[in-house]
Amino acid sequence: MLLKNAHILVVDDDSDVLTAVRLLLKSKVKLVITERNPNNIESLITRNKFDLVILDMNFNGLINTGNEGIFWLNRIKNINKQLHVILITAYSDIDLAIKALKKGAADFLVKPWKNDKLITSIEEILNQKKSKTYNKPNLLNSESQIIGKSSIMEAVFSKIDKVAPTDANILILGENGTGKDLIAKAIHQNSLRKNKPFIKVDVGALTPTLFESELFGYTKGAFTDAKTSRKGRFEAAQGGTLFLDEIGNISLQQQAKLLSVLQNRQLIPLGTNTPIPIDIRLICATNLDISLLANETRFRKDLIYRINTVELIIPTLKERGKDIILLAQHFTKVYAEKYLKDQLQLGDDFIEKLKKYHFPGNVRELQYTIERAVIMSENNLLNKNDLTFSPIEKDTITIQQSDLRLDILEKKAILKAIEKHNGNISKSAKELGITRTALYRRLHKYDL
Repeated sequence: MLLKNAHILVVDDDSDVLTAVRLLLKSKVKLVITERNPNNIESLITRNKFDLVILDMNFNGLINTGNEGIFWLNRIKNINKQLHVILITAYSDIDLAIKALKKGAADFLVKPWKNDKLITSIEEILNQKKSKTYNKPNLLNSESQIIGKSSIMEAVFSKIDKVAPTDANILILGENGTGKDLIAKAIHQNSLRKNKPFIKVDVGALTPTLFESELFGYTKGAFTDAKTSRKGRFEAAQGGTLFLDEIGNISLQQQAKLLSVLQNRQLIPLGTNTPIPIDIRLICATNLDISLLANETRFRKDLIYRINTVELIIPTLKERGKDIILLAQHFTKVYAEKYLKDQLQLGDDFIEKLKKYHFPGNVRELQYTIERAVIMSENNLLNKNDLTFSPIEKDTITIQQSDLRLDILEKKAILKAIEKHNGNISKSAKELGITRTALYRRLHKYDL
């Protein structure tokens, strides 16, 4: 539906807001009606054929938590389930946003909004029927390639469905190879920013000298090699999504610079003092455990709170059960087509061997394992002899087991030294070549 043909109802107890929205929309839509009293909503909807309602979440009264907006949203949906509703509030509350979207709101905006963002939201809802375009990312998608039917992945998909339509900052946690970048793309593709840029930056790989110029840009002459001006990744992602991968690997100094930009919602390119306002949705990812990020000697807590409005934990492949075979079948089809092989099938012994393996390299390791099997296969039925696992990951496991044996040896050495010196900590520590404090730590570590 074209915006110019739209009939829109705006309900807010603030007359200034009503005036502002009316002035913004009157030249762009066919009809805009404003109303201060929510009690008149039902009669207005019954008498008029509206395409969309813009509804405040808090009105003068005893309740000021947003529940009034949810109440009137429910009433509107009871009258007309197809009527789209955009909820607006002065308070940015992710839980409230998720609740509103679950109840059927088409969008959730925070005051003061940007006029172009409100118009974009209305156009998205009217023209593209947003409720139909938000496909759940648990289905095979040619862009995101997210596949999974296990309950643990269904929970991840459910969370994506809830947070993707909002502007909440997301922190994605998970081991290497679990598909954090695909999750980030799925969030972007299911957001109102999907038609805007999706910019990925591996910030962990940026040197301190490149960090600022790469993220914030620079002007001509800002430094020796700056022959021309260049936009940074923040500016390149304007209106869209910025994905900062390996966020846990940046230094405290880099964290301070990033925090300043996020707090002020503006950046200053190198070589100038002119600030540039930014409008981006931020998604970050790391393979570090959240407990390590909580260590202030490694990561600023104020930055963690800024980037971690919602946290998504991506499970390892071994936790995903039946998804292993589902993914294997998908990769087999992909690489059979790539290498011009006839349609390949997975033999029973091939599947059994897959099920018994622990996949320390996660989905990435499975992908390369299947590619290797397809290349080496001589028949249309893949068997266990076609399946070989990466020696890289085997070496990793051997190292981990070696570390475990070293721990056992250390524990035995401590017990032997203490026994030799009849429990004298000072003499035992000297025998072991460590300080008393270090020995006490190890005694606590091994619960001795």
